[in-house]
Amino acid sequence: MNQALLIIDAQQELIDGNQEESAVFNKEQLIQNINIVIKKAKDADVRIVFVRDLDVADGKGAGFQVHNEINMPSDAKIFDKSATNSFHGTGLLQYLNDQQVEHVVIMGCKTQYCIDTAVRTATVSNLDVTLVGDGHSTTDNDVLSAEQIIKHHNKTLHGHYNVEHFSMVRISEENLFLPTHDSYR
Repeated sequence: MNQALLIIDAQQELIDGNQEESAVFNKEQLIQNINIVIKKAKDADVRIVFVRDLDVADGKGAGFQVHNEINMPSDAKIFDKSATNSFHGTGLLQYLNDQQVEHVVIMGCKTQYCIDTAVRTATVSNLDVTLVGDGHSTTDNDVLSAEQIIKHHNKTLHGHYNVEHFSMVRISEENLFLPTHDSYR
């Protein structure tokens, strides 16, 4: 089965924060978990794809780049986006289809925006999804803490389905590139 690791908006300024936004919740653990899963993907010879948001740091400079503590492989594929949806206007879906990817493992920021949208879009785009439950983060909002938002999305997106394809939430220490979807069909 062809697979891909999709790391969304794991950018320096988004993770660390800036004058207007605080750092994401539990950022050190997020970075550590992303690096754990990158190593697993490399060991399993899985494609690694990064998506960067052009709104972060106005799309330029060090703040726009993938966080400097993330071990981004030199052969990783990179897509830049201008929408919440990583698949909108980026060529990401075409790339995944060209590579005959059937399963994506998703990590990154921010939970209730780009992560949620990517999971849902992937399932309607004929992909099974594993969301890394301890591999995405966000910031507090006026209604919920970041921790509550993360827990809510892990609960909501576990078993989310669009007929044939659905998402499972698993943690970074699991064998994420051994999908469990078929045991639930």
